[in-house]
Amino acid sequence: MDKIAVLIPCYNESKTVEKVVADWKKELPEAAIYVYDNNSSDNTAELALAAGAIVRHEYQQGKGNVIRRMFREIDAECYIMIDGDDTYPAEYGRQMAELVLEKRTDMVVGDRLSSTYFEENKRPFHNLGNSVVRGSINQLFHTNIRDIMTGYRAFSYLFVKSFPVLSKGFEIETEMSIHAVEKNMRIENVIIEYRDRPEGSESKLNTYSDGIKVLRTIFRLYKNYRPMGFFGGFAAVMTFFAVVLFVPILIKFIHTGMVPNFPTLIVAGFIETAAILSFFSGVILATMVEKDRQQYEFRLNMIEDAYKRKQI
Repeated sequence: MDKIAVLIPCYNESKTVEKVVADWKKELPEAAIYVYDNNSSDNTAELALAAGAIVRHEYQQGKGNVIRRMFREIDAECYIMIDGDDTYPAEYGRQMAELVLEKRTDMVVGDRLSSTYFEENKRPFHNLGNSVVRGSINQLFHTNIRDIMTGYRAFSYLFVKSFPVLSKGFEIETEMSIHAVEKNMRIENVIIEYRDRPEGSESKLNTYSDGIKVLRTIFRLYKNYRPMGFFGGFAAVMTFFAVVLFVPILIKFIHTGMVPNFPTLIVAGFIETAAILSFFSGVILATMVEKDRQQYEFRLNMIEDAYKRKQI
């Protein structure tokens, strides 16, 4: 088992990967540095190997697929995930590793948004998207993660081996953040400097298509992790519309003793029936989620035991 493993997912990062590996070898000479090449069409893998990294390959395209492979194959006391585009300085790596190794933090978030990100990043919709995603998750899940989509993170063994990677692409960071919050993991924020990509290096993230995937991931995970809030919200909205339709009919009935607008009354009844079904769906699913949390705690104990055995 490695003490510290630096994980670098790469796709066509030949302009920067050598420098990234060299920076991390200088900052954390005791760490094992893994570069996972994701079907690069340039010589990223060869350059990483020449720079001294352990090079492996993931042939299913997508950052989420690469991270799934990394988390399955590598055993370490502390994992540091970093992009291969040289936008994140290695100087913060030791501080982040110490939070995991000494304070038993489960996930350390490299916070770009509190420092230089908005000045360095030249794509304005990226800035807007990061702010929207951060605000949405912090509001929906009642947390205070300052940078949801950063690619600079440190993890404990417990987090890595208990995290079910479902996303295939760039929405993986959002999934990590929500999982850590929902499973009551210990999270720390470390403010880092951010620098834009060097000239000639291009971002693989598409502002619009990947942004839509991230928002869909938030929607899906909120439904899965907070079903009472999700389905209860729908029930409240439908009840509101049912009441709006029903009240005028009720008032006329009180005044005249007659029921006008039978079609409207029937529609109101169907809407309220759907609201009741939605509410009780939320109740049932919330009970199932609570039971899953209990089982998850038992799985954590098993992972913790396996971790202790590997350290012996």
